[in-house]
Amino acid sequence: MAYPELEQMANNIRIDIIRAVHAAGSGHPGGSLSATDIVTALYFREMNIDPENPKMGQRDKFILSKGHAGPVLYSALAEKGFFPKEDLLTFRKLGSKLQGHPDMKKVPGVEMSTGSLGQGFSVAVGMALANRLDESEGRIYVLLGDGELQEGIVWEATMAAAHYGLDNLTAIVDWNGLQIDGKNDDVITVSPVDEKFKSFGWNVICIDGHNFEEIISAFNKARNFSGKPTVIIAKTIKGKGVSFMEDIAGWHGKAPSDEEAKNAVKELGGVW
Repeated sequence: MAYPELEQMANNIRIDIIRAVHAAGSGHPGGSLSATDIVTALYFREMNIDPENPKMGQRDKFILSKGHAGPVLYSALAEKGFFPKEDLLTFRKLGSKLQGHPDMKKVPGVEMSTGSLGQGFSVAVGMALANRLDESEGRIYVLLGDGELQEGIVWEATMAAAHYGLDNLTAIVDWNGLQIDGKNDDVITVSPVDEKFKSFGWNVICIDGHNFEEIISAFNKARNFSGKPTVIIAKTIKGKGVSFMEDIAGWHGKAPSDEEAKNAVKELGGVW
């Protein structure tokens, strides 16, 4: 099944990411681009949210645990109408609400300030438990980087979520295989991630993180699964959508030059 509207929105978000990081002269394009299709499906298909009422009761909540990928979250929020798109060009600038890592006190739609890896995931577990205690229908979604799984705090939270049977929690691992220092397996091997989560008592779904049919199906399965939290391990490509950035660790935390940004936007079908 094709999802042309989601594909177009994802393309728009990728262009927003390039423009924002270029304007800032710094940031993290690689992991933002790899997570774009997942975040697009969440904000424009899956989650119950309202940009006119960001604090709406019973809403679903998204936590970007890999907070350095702020450009993809900001771009999705802007495209959804939480704040004007032109604000994206203030990313990382002095006085801007759009800091390098998301700030829940300054940006409407940001549910948790993140950046210290692993902590966003732990907070998501707490939010899911709080929703159960409050008998809230809202679901909690949290996106982790694959390199982030090297943090011990992640596995403490994984253990707690399974212990409490938090089936209102869905974690997504952006599995692009690369981190700032190179390949994950060369830094600290975290494979096999699917077996690790299974051994901790989670429901595990493995998908192509750039295939909307698989992404949407996984979210449907997670929503209808009872008794355990669900993790979606999404195989992705770092820098997805920009040919010269794809699968290159060097684009983890580097802004494109004027010429590179221009070429990237044109490649994505935008006008520079």
